[in-house]
Amino acid sequence: MPWRQTTDPYRIWLSEIILQQTRVAQGLPYYLKFTETFPTVHDLANASEEEVLKLWQGLGYYSRGRNLHAAAKYIVEDCEGIFPNTYKELLKLKGVGDYTASAIASISFNEPTAVVDGNVYRVLSRYFGIDTPINSTQGIKEFKALAQELIDIEQPANFNQAIMEFGAIQCKPQNPYCLHCIFNDSCVALQKNSINTLPVKLKKIKVKNRYLNYLVFKSSDHKTIIERRTGKGIWQGLYQFPMIEGEFDVSRFRESELFLKKTAAYTIKSIEQHNIKPIVHKLSHQHLHTIFWIIDVEKLDDTALEIKTLTSHPVPVLIEKFIVAYFNLK
Repeated sequence: MPWRQTTDPYRIWLSEIILQQTRVAQGLPYYLKFTETFPTVHDLANASEEEVLKLWQGLGYYSRGRNLHAAAKYIVEDCEGIFPNTYKELLKLKGVGDYTASAIASISFNEPTAVVDGNVYRVLSRYFGIDTPINSTQGIKEFKALAQELIDIEQPANFNQAIMEFGAIQCKPQNPYCLHCIFNDSCVALQKNSINTLPVKLKKIKVKNRYLNYLVFKSSDHKTIIERRTGKGIWQGLYQFPMIEGEFDVSRFRESELFLKKTAAYTIKSIEQHNIKPIVHKLSHQHLHTIFWIIDVEKLDDTALEIKTLTSHPVPVLIEKFIVAYFNLK
């Protein structure tokens, strides 16, 4: 991986933020796009948030992209362009927590701060037979202290990367290679036959179902309307078609007060339900049940934009897939 061939804190930081909730195979193309488009932290800081989110499009967890941009501005404006070089200073960067700060500090600045990611939790819980939930306050402290006790002070970068790789390749979540493991004679979980029950994790938050109805206006002069999401919810700062949230009787949706209010300003030629069956878009704690409504109108107001320009705006993957398929845009 390219981020393993450098100690540049900017590139290490970039890779860690991208890979926080993303598999390496998916994250690598984004890392390459970002380093090509924004080769330095100054380039990233000088970009607009919209440019950053457009490049981030498809990675999900968009707060990571916004935090990345905010942190770059902080480095350039408050740190005079000099990347923070200690664990404590790195924690001041927006979006940087214990794991990311530890990774950058050890890899870029050789500071002996232990990283604890999912792989490290798994290795330590199995080897030492620890059943404290890894996503509990007590567990987070306990595993961090243990990892810090074990770290090689002389080679913190190699140690951190080695234990993460060991968890990813050898001590895998399913079917780990215990028979050929160099620690199989001293691993508590193997001796007690508890490999499949460790690490312990508290139950996940209940998934919430949401029902979204997107109004896709099309005017005679090939224009449409999109709006930028505000607030602190999902997809903040991204664009979408006008949306009405709620679970409706589809046959009566057009008669609903919300629909009539959204469309009152236009002369409607036709309304079509694009997808009869809702498209279910699954996020970590939400399932979005989505219907797109195609609304042909004579003319739109001055906020409308040409349909062919839709792809220049950062949008959620759900919206992007619709735009590409329905309007035949790329």
